[in-house]
Amino acid sequence: MEKKIIRLEDRVPKLQEQRKQKTNRRVIIYISFFFTLVLVIIYTQSSLSNISKIEVTGNRNVSDKKIITLSNLSNKTNYWKLNEDQVIQGIKADSEIKDVSLHRKFPSTIVIQVKEYKRVAYIIDKATYIPISETGKVLKPVRATSLSSDAPLLISWENPEMIEEMTRELLNLPKSIANAISEIHHTPLKLEPSHITLFMNDGQEISTTIRDFSKSMIHYPSIKKELDPKAKGILFFEYGDYSFKTYEALKEEKN
Repeated sequence: MEKKIIRLEDRVPKLQEQRKQKTNRRVIIYISFFFTLVLVIIYTQSSLSNISKIEVTGNRNVSDKKIITLSNLSNKTNYWKLNEDQVIQGIKADSEIKDVSLHRKFPSTIVIQVKEYKRVAYIIDKATYIPISETGKVLKPVRATSLSSDAPLLISWENPEMIEEMTRELLNLPKSIANAISEIHHTPLKLEPSHITLFMNDGQEISTTIRDFSKSMIHYPSIKKELDPKAKGILFFEYGDYSFKTYEALKEEKN
């Protein structure tokens, strides 16, 4: 069988064409890389890379506006060059902010995710409402519209130490029971200065003390089931025990 002979002069044009194509591809790659680099530099150095939108999530008591102000972020802040630690520390300067994290949402949105300290209760002082943080700290007064529905009102409380003790007891309660308390009145007795009177959301009145409050109240749901729902009166928690007396019976005792 006769072999086909390819002459060198026939192969040269093909080799030259292949080399030309490779060279063209390299040039296109280099040019593309160069222009991409130029565009990146222009983008990062111009207002195009500034933040266009700031979103705040997780906040309930501190307004979006206040958090953004504390962050010191604006549409003049570079999206890529912001100092995250500085932003986080600025927001955490607020006594109600427990934790902060930042997330970038391409192309130019910053998401501020916050976690607030829980408001354990509100002290009523004349016409003002003063929140008590889970840290025991007394916060700035707020309007009635800013009250959390899951925190009780503290009425007639003046002793800071007793307020702090009451706060600790509330924190030790299961959330479901703490949320069921509407009002806690400080009603000191001659022999029991830490006596308190509670009004529950279900209408039940409770007489007890700050001491061992959480240990007593943890039994409230099971005790409530044993009471006659039609009977109206006061549930007494005393020294680890409880008793129930109707308003009629208490009235007769006074007479």
